[in-house]
Amino acid sequence: MEADRRDVTIHIVLDVVHVIEKLWAAARCFHGATDPDAETWVGTKAARILAGDAAGAVADIRPEADRLHLTDEQRAAADTACRYLVNNADFVDYEQALSAGWPIANGVVEGAARHLVADRLDITGSRWSVPGAEAVLTLRAIISNGDFPQYWIYHSQRERERLCPRTDQHGYTLTA
Repeated sequence: MEADRRDVTIHIVLDVVHVIEKLWAAARCFHGATDPDAETWVGTKAARILAGDAAGAVADIRPEADRLHLTDEQRAAADTACRYLVNNADFVDYEQALSAGWPIANGVVEGAARHLVADRLDITGSRWSVPGAEAVLTLRAIISNGDFPQYWIYHSQRERERLCPRTDQHGYTLTA
């Protein structure tokens, strides 16, 4: 494995949004679509998982399905959620991730990447060089962050200095 070869420790954390999606599906096994208790149920299980006790959440869900005598079909989403948490137990240690300051959800990153990259560079038929794509993405990021006016002033000053070099150039302030 490349990480071992480089003597690097890699920490993998599942996106908590995916875990909560599984919990919402499981909640529908126990609560109707409009039942406000479903939100409480999901919140309680999610809080337990975020506190580092995914196994405890699983230990709560399975007996609840048993107690309600749900058929295999009725409890399928609950069993799927439990399997997901058990199979990914090494990757849902959110307590450690949060204490280390690691991100536990990537929706913001995915949204930013889609906004900055896909919406502009993923146009049918477009072809980009690496420098051209990098320039467009940098400009889109500057505009998205609201920094374009300051950037344009800086850029204009640097361009003027590049195109019209003067020995005493730094003694003057560009006003136009």
